[in-house]
Amino acid sequence: MAKKTIADVDVKDKTVLMRVDFNVPLDDHGQITDDRRVRMALPSIESVLARGGRLILMSHLGRPEGKGVEPQFSLKPAAVKLSELLGKSVVMSADIAEGDTRAKLKSLGPGEVMLLENLRFDKREQKGDAEFARGLAELADIYCNDAFGTCHRSDASMVAVPAAMAGKPRVSGFLVAKEIQYLSDVLAKPERPFVAILGGAKVSDKIQVIRNLLGICDQVLIGGAMAYTFELARGGQVGQSKVEPDKVDLARELLASAGDKLVLPVDTHCGDKFSPDCRKLVVAAGHVPDGYQGFDIGPDTARRYATLLQSAKTVIWNGPMGVFEMPPFDAGTKAVAQAIADGNSTSIIGGGDSAAAIELLGFADMVTHVSTGGGASLAMLEGKKFPAVELLDDK
Repeated sequence: MAKKTIADVDVKDKTVLMRVDFNVPLDDHGQITDDRRVRMALPSIESVLARGGRLILMSHLGRPEGKGVEPQFSLKPAAVKLSELLGKSVVMSADIAEGDTRAKLKSLGPGEVMLLENLRFDKREQKGDAEFARGLAELADIYCNDAFGTCHRSDASMVAVPAAMAGKPRVSGFLVAKEIQYLSDVLAKPERPFVAILGGAKVSDKIQVIRNLLGICDQVLIGGAMAYTFELARGGQVGQSKVEPDKVDLARELLASAGDKLVLPVDTHCGDKFSPDCRKLVVAAGHVPDGYQGFDIGPDTARRYATLLQSAKTVIWNGPMGVFEMPPFDAGTKAVAQAIADGNSTSIIGGGDSAAAIELLGFADMVTHVSTGGGASLAMLEGKKFPAVELLDDK
């Protein structure tokens, strides 16, 4: 699935249109509270600028209604942050591929960068509109996709724009190339034992992931609230734990077809209310008493999972083991993170809550790869094909 990257094309005196993911969190004053997504795009951006290319960046931010400019969703804070990180000015366009963009592009020199206003101010972006895409495509000589977080979507900037630029170089940025390398290529030829560990609240969110990974993993370890739906399927008692009653039959089918590949918790850390000062119990899995709710895997499960993870050669982790934001119910997630960090595996952490957990617990620098895209990483783990990636030029 290897694709050409921005490093494989000559950008000198060329205009590069790069899709990035600057969908950053903002506080009530419009200040960025976490600039990680901007920082992650820097290697691709700097590669173009250092080699004398003109760079047009495009992104979305938040969920505007697509009826024109909504100031609270403006990408201006991202332009300011990028300017700080690059140590040079970033031209901010007031529109998307229209009069202001085209006027500013005429004066954009080699090694300079312009950021378009929020793509989703135009409703045609999320509709994948071909005419909207052609207007963007006309701006540049080269297309670059460095927005892994939206690679599973069919937005115009992700699919229709590269389609409109057929015949011109269409490449991945370094961030997307890294995600493909780990989430696709490693999955295709994993070093074994290959162990996946899946958490989170709902079986329904991970059905296709579980099915896909059961076909290629040696073991799939289950944690989080979805473990209680599996426990109900085995006839266990789950108290007031979060479950999906309508998914019990599905969980039973998965258990029957997976055999010993699907590994469930052997004990549960539970409490009588959602609070760190609740009454706490550790009970055998399937024995949560009435009035109590499972909030984490128990210590025996944590030790068992740690042993399996430390002997693995490839590990995929998607979803926390419990309420990792609230001690003491962070213990299971912490034990899993520690085991992966201490192991000698190629370790890939899915986006979303698992990425947040590994950052919060301080293990992000001790694993092989932390994915930047929650929904996109899940879709790739399901085995889905991404038109946004398939349109890019092969190596």
